[in-house]
Amino acid sequence: MADNVLILAGGQGKRMKTTKPKVLLEVLGSPMLEWVIGACENAGLSQICVVKGYEAQQIDDYLCGRYETVLQAERLGTGHAVMQATDFLNKNIDGNTLVLCGDAPFIDKDTIEGALKLHKQDNCAVTVVTSVIGNPTGYGRIIRTENGISGIVEHKDCTPEQLKINEINSGCYWFETKALLSVLSELTPNNAQGEYYLTDCIELLLKKGRKAQAYSSENPDVSLGANDRAGLLKLNDIARMKIINRHLDNGVEFTCLDGVIIGKDVTIGGGTHIKSGSQLFGKTSVGEGSVIGPNTILTDTVVGDNVILNNVQANKAVVEDKATIGPWVQLRPDSVVKKSAHIGDFVEIKNATIGERTAVAHLTYVGDSDVGANVNFGCGCVTVNYDGENKFRTVIGDNAFIGCNTNLVAPVKVGKGAYTAAGSTITGDVPDGALAIERGATVIKEGYADTKLQKRNEKFAKLALEDK
Repeated sequence: MADNVLILAGGQGKRMKTTKPKVLLEVLGSPMLEWVIGACENAGLSQICVVKGYEAQQIDDYLCGRYETVLQAERLGTGHAVMQATDFLNKNIDGNTLVLCGDAPFIDKDTIEGALKLHKQDNCAVTVVTSVIGNPTGYGRIIRTENGISGIVEHKDCTPEQLKINEINSGCYWFETKALLSVLSELTPNNAQGEYYLTDCIELLLKKGRKAQAYSSENPDVSLGANDRAGLLKLNDIARMKIINRHLDNGVEFTCLDGVIIGKDVTIGGGTHIKSGSQLFGKTSVGEGSVIGPNTILTDTVVGDNVILNNVQANKAVVEDKATIGPWVQLRPDSVVKKSAHIGDFVEIKNATIGERTAVAHLTYVGDSDVGANVNFGCGCVTVNYDGENKFRTVIGDNAFIGCNTNLVAPVKVGKGAYTAAGSTITGDVPDGALAIERGATVIKEGYADTKLQKRNEKFAKLALEDK
């Protein structure tokens, strides 16, 4: 007997003024839908179906087949959205179904598990996840009884006494799947909006003698969503500070939060200092005692202990312990910087391994390369890895020395302890311990520059006359 999850993700969010489905708008670099899916996965729920609607293909493209989807061709309310997933619900009819809003990103594992525990313990047909908030204006109020709840009253329908209630409906429900299916067909659109409301299922189940319960989440933000860009900004601000406070509790140092963004799945070791303007996204992990920033952007990157990254952009890269990198360095996907290596200013590394204690000090491109330990790159070096059709690798042995302005035309191998002379374009392999000098002969053409300068001066003189 498995438990299902239905994520309602069909909304357009007109006030967002976007061509995306609302649930694909991002909070700290991750779509709101992904926050909801992540909470379900953390709670051990894997039978997930997403109900799509507006720009449905974008939902499918994002999920890439990870989970089942169903289409709500007409958006006729939350109950109507659940109706579209009847076949999915019937697959595990003896279990329970969690219904979530795909645009309420702060649902969490503890709330999901706590509500399910209460749901099973009290043998409920439905358990509503609720939140107690200071200003409940606009939210449906939970009407509690001695043995559970008697229903949810929308704000506009509340009596003066009910308006004093500050326990509100979060839009998250656990249903006994069989019970949910038994009343879906009884929903009617007899309301001002002409829609099928999922909340009406509660009244229908109570009339059948079944029990309804409410689980009050300890998460004060469990019900938060966004209807416009200002609301989305607020979600980002809330999420940002939640995550930063969590890292502060774990011993991470922040002396200035200007421009600092830490994604929800990022891990950071104690004693690490995150400086202003630094943004860490995806599955990035940082070890202990490192200094990240200022102005460093890491995406899906693994950083070791005692690393210094100053003005670095890295995507799907690995930086091992005690490496120092920056400023103004780019690490592109599949780059590995080994222990105690140094990468200096204006350097780009792409699909390359930089060996231990190797120095790539400045103004250099290393792409599609395997570089050994203790190698030194002079200024302005390039591994020439692309001939216009295919890419080739460069291999550099331990203790090699690559002179300033060397071009290594791949495929090429520089042996252990070998040197290349400054200004060389190396097109053939260099043996271990050898010096390679590959320069063209200097050709002097007398008067060439004078002729070019005369033409240039005439051009600018003409432009000057035109400007008058």
